[in-house]
Amino acid sequence: MRVLMLSWEYPPLVVGGIAAHVEGLATAMVRAGHEVVVCSLHHPGEPDDATVDGVRVLRADAALPWLPDDDLVARMASANHQLVQLTARLGTWQPDVVHAHDWLTAWAGDTLKVLFGVPLVATVHATERGRHGGHLPPGLPGAINSVEWWLTYQAREVIACSRFMAREVVSGFELPPEKVHLVPNGVDVSRWLTDGERLPAEPLVVAWGRVQYEKGFHVLARAIAELRHRVPGIRCVIAGRGTYLPELQTHVDIDGVADLVQLAGFVPDNELKALLGRAGCVVIPSLYEPFGIVALEGMAAGAPTIAARTGGLAEIIEHTDAGLLFEPGNHHELADAIELVLTDPHLADRLRTHASTLLRRTYTWDAIAARTAEVYEVARR
Repeated sequence: MRVLMLSWEYPPLVVGGIAAHVEGLATAMVRAGHEVVVCSLHHPGEPDDATVDGVRVLRADAALPWLPDDDLVARMASANHQLVQLTARLGTWQPDVVHAHDWLTAWAGDTLKVLFGVPLVATVHATERGRHGGHLPPGLPGAINSVEWWLTYQAREVIACSRFMAREVVSGFELPPEKVHLVPNGVDVSRWLTDGERLPAEPLVVAWGRVQYEKGFHVLARAIAELRHRVPGIRCVIAGRGTYLPELQTHVDIDGVADLVQLAGFVPDNELKALLGRAGCVVIPSLYEPFGIVALEGMAAGAPTIAARTGGLAEIIEHTDAGLLFEPGNHHELADAIELVLTDPHLADRLRTHASTLLRRTYTWDAIAARTAEVYEVARR
């Protein structure tokens, strides 16, 4: 099967979890014998037409025309014209299916399905309504929600990464349940394994991702404040960039943990892997999380994982003994869980063992690619 994927980000251009998802899925599809082309955005130092691990990656420079930074929807719609233009490089190659990832590529997906006369499949990685706790503030969130709604109607089939997300998409966009398919994220375990034997864990707590309010990093900072005198030598690194970073720094300062919590900004994968190799635990403190691919990455790196009982995170961990869960936003519960993992090596080892089994059984990219290909076949009927 020939697949044309559209994604706003593709490594080394990484904004959130979509880049890892699309890369893992595309390369696994190629291993399964499919032909895959990814259209994404230009990244400094990267060629705009290259084949990486069997995936042809085309990149568009969307810098022009200039549009105001505060008009996100207009800038995305404009950039989608550049994504469509990339397909002029394909020559006689034509896809059997177009796969758009999230609302950011909705316009290109809708246009290309018509130009090529093939079905459009859309993966909804998160919704704007969900990011705002089930409400839509006036302005930009309403505009984004409108594009998300339109994308799910224009697509022949829709993919969601968790049961939580599937319910949100069906109810929020009034879709027939049979149109929405559950296909989780995956993880490449080999990419996250540390070289050599794992060193003894330090009282180091690691968290990473886009720094937005809904990621709950401020909850982690408050939990670390509680643990200052309960866990000797405790430290925390929060890696990532995002619009909430200045406010998160304020939380760290107010909670009096600037000496314990490091806001590291962007950390390359090799440095993050080294951090995880030393970590006593990984924490995903999200208030809203459709899936939580970072939970899989932390498990793959062999770090005991603690996550908020929300959305897709709860579905990954609940009843598996592969991690500990705490109530979202409850820093007391989170502090107790961190203390438990950092002070009980037998518990930490048990979590690692069960996590390894879970990843091999359920979350390999080859398995995810096979399930995605089944959705493509449904769309082509």
